[in-house]
Amino acid sequence: MSYISKIFVTVDIVLLKKENTEVKVLLIKRKNEPFKDKWALPGGFVDENEDLMVAAKRELLEETTIDCKSLSQLGAYGKPFRDPRSHVVSVAYIGLVDTKTKGKAADDAKELDWFSLDELPELAFDHGDILQDAIKKAIL
Repeated sequence: MSYISKIFVTVDIVLLKKENTEVKVLLIKRKNEPFKDKWALPGGFVDENEDLMVAAKRELLEETTIDCKSLSQLGAYGKPFRDPRSHVVSVAYIGLVDTKTKGKAADDAKELDWFSLDELPELAFDHGDILQDAIKKAIL
């Protein structure tokens, strides 16, 4: 008897930069449902036979045009119903980029902006939880 999983794997990226004494996080405004027009961390589904780190770098580049060489794994998030489409487990990554890094919205990102950690919008999915974990672990 073969087993076919109905669980999907995604990656989410917490990209931070320091401007003077302020830490900012990169967020994208979603172009599609679920959470259309809500702010979220860049990320997306892992392709079949794709390494998780490769997927994280690919998704970041596709959605933001930013090529971040140094990402590190933050943790896995798999609470049922975190994504209304199906049972989705996300492996989150964290990276720090240069102050001059801007980025540009692309692919399924409608907009892109850098937000101060003190002035965050409401976030899609459980991205607020992921970001809080990232802030606790970040060495800035």
